[in-house]
Amino acid sequence: MKLNICIWSGVVAMVKLNKSDELVVSTLKSAGKPLTLAEIAERTGESKKKVFRVLRKLFENQMIDCENQQYRLAKP
Repeated sequence: MKLNICIWSGVVAMVKLNKSDELVVSTLKSAGKPLTLAEIAERTGESKKKVFRVLRKLFENQMIDCENQQYRLAKP
């Protein structure tokens, strides 16, 4: 498990990322554009259910943004 320190608007958050979390983050980073849940699941090889749980965790920790059911990494 990896411990990431994230800074948004002067707030420091420590987030533990597991293997699936890191896979989704790297997929969003390499895509260079917002992706849907289905696209992320397809690119990672994970189930939609598992990807949804990861996206929810990342969203709750303000690491990703969601607009029109498309996900992208949040801007620091």
